[in-house]
Amino acid sequence: MAIKLIAVDLDGTLLTTSNTISAETQRTLQEAKNQGIKIVLVSGRPLSGVMPYEDILGLKGEKQYAIVFNGAVVQNLAGDVLMSQEMDYHDFNTMLRLQRLSHVNLHFETTKCFWTLDRNLSVQMQINAALTNNELRVRNRDEIPKDFTFNKVGFTCAKDSDQIAKLWGSLPEWTFESYDIVRSLDNCIEINAIGASKGNAVMDLASRLKINPKDVMIFGDQGNDLSMFENPDFKKIAMGNAISSIKEKADFVTDDNNHNGIAKALKKFVI
Repeated sequence: MAIKLIAVDLDGTLLTTSNTISAETQRTLQEAKNQGIKIVLVSGRPLSGVMPYEDILGLKGEKQYAIVFNGAVVQNLAGDVLMSQEMDYHDFNTMLRLQRLSHVNLHFETTKCFWTLDRNLSVQMQINAALTNNELRVRNRDEIPKDFTFNKVGFTCAKDSDQIAKLWGSLPEWTFESYDIVRSLDNCIEINAIGASKGNAVMDLASRLKINPKDVMIFGDQGNDLSMFENPDFKKIAMGNAISSIKEKADFVTDDNNHNGIAKALKKFVI
């Protein structure tokens, strides 16, 4: 196997539960990078929430890449956008209607900042903004311009609330036909434009870099990683803490994110 690109999810995969990269995982990924393998962080976060970990891994510049917003945007680490899939003002109004199905927060994510109309913010929404080093702009509806576009939507609630479960069970069938929708956490639903997914973005980047899909290895653990695990050509590694649907589609299940799962799989198959 000649792996040329390693796509790594961030939360629950690269990062431990304390939001750090273990020393052994860092060392092993840097060894892979030194062998000429592209290391690509793939996240639901915007680039601002990914860059601190790129720096730790020694990744920077226009020849290194990140896949963000669950695959809606591919950027190089100089900040240039290679691919962007957006939603528009019509979608904005649709999301506001969906919000009425339960008592949840709703925010809209762009490459510049987060936007919300909500005045009472759940802790989870505030955590999302803080973890991604993002400005959260609270606005009135009439302050949102008609040409407003965004890359991702997040519905969130408190961890002890059942409102995300209520929303998930209430989403009409047509929404799943019109958008890419994942329940990334028990208290979070993320929505992208149809066709915007981590799996499609990894394929897009591999094609741009002229890398065969069979030479791509992916790591993940949650629902927003599932699209990567549906590609029959990728070498698919599930974390030990992954949800069952990820493990079922994986070629190999490694240790969890707190016990150097990435490093162990790379030593077995790549290093």
